[in-house]
Amino acid sequence: MTGVTVVTGGAGFIGSHLVRLLVERGERVRVIDRPGVKFQHLPPNIDIASADIRDRAAVRAAVRGCGTVYHLAANPQLWTHHRADFNRVNYLGTVHVLEEALAAGATRILHTSTESILTRSRQTSAIAEDQDVPARDVIGPYCRSKFRAERFAFHLARSGAPVVIVNPTLPIGPGDWGRSPPTQMMLDFCLGKRSAYLDGDLNLMDVRDVAAGMIAAMERGRPGVRYLLGAENWSIRSVFGYLAKLTGLPEPRWRVPYPVALTAAYVSEFVSDVFTARIPAATVTGVKLTRRKMHFDATRSLAELRVVPRPVRESIAEAVAWFKAVGWLKHV
Repeated sequence: MTGVTVVTGGAGFIGSHLVRLLVERGERVRVIDRPGVKFQHLPPNIDIASADIRDRAAVRAAVRGCGTVYHLAANPQLWTHHRADFNRVNYLGTVHVLEEALAAGATRILHTSTESILTRSRQTSAIAEDQDVPARDVIGPYCRSKFRAERFAFHLARSGAPVVIVNPTLPIGPGDWGRSPPTQMMLDFCLGKRSAYLDGDLNLMDVRDVAAGMIAAMERGRPGVRYLLGAENWSIRSVFGYLAKLTGLPEPRWRVPYPVALTAAYVSEFVSDVFTARIPAATVTGVKLTRRKMHFDATRSLAELRVVPRPVRESIAEAVAWFKAVGWLKHV
């Protein structure tokens, strides 16, 4: 492959681990991330391009000379102060990156989607990579924006573009400076902020294995095919139970009834919308997703890509150790 390897969102949780792996492989890497993002945790000797993917002209300049493009940039939170920003960043930003990468001569593009758009309201079986979900079954503005972005990536691939799609489940492990939802959940428990729990399904995969899966998909994946990057199915309760063993903290005993949790999420979002403009403690989309069956079976994808994930227990333990190392936990 010729040209520079471009990673949008390369300063993020998955992106930073992906960049590190690419540099270790000897690739010339250019990271594109939004202005104001910190890059100190990334390896040296990479190109940095500050560009907002909502700005097509800025994207065009940033992808010049690309050979392959990993598109990870997105707003990964389940709430944002201006809901239309989900569409502008996650959908229109994807349109800009994929179209401009192709125009710049990219020989291979990997689009990063999400597992949260693959579950259906009446889901009973484990979800595989060939799951088909109608638009009306997708929950919330974040998920809808990612759903539209994935549809666009598939549209390009059907038109002959070299676009591969990956859907990671929830990444965990060390290095999450941006505190994605699963990291924040675990950190809150370790800080003693989880005396109650809303149970639900999670599929977890070590962030380093997600990054390795992306490289494998770029190299071996088939254009127009969705690859599911997931490892183990856990419940929220079981995650807290394991964290309790690691930290010596008591497990949450009170299970929050769903109607109570949903009401609290609406109130939290109202406070954030009107007063604080900060990410709420609970989001409506997040609570609604707990009502869905979120068990995933990535066996076929992992076999084709030849990815063998490490045990999730190790990843959770390493995440907690990292929390301590960076000073987020001082008394645990």
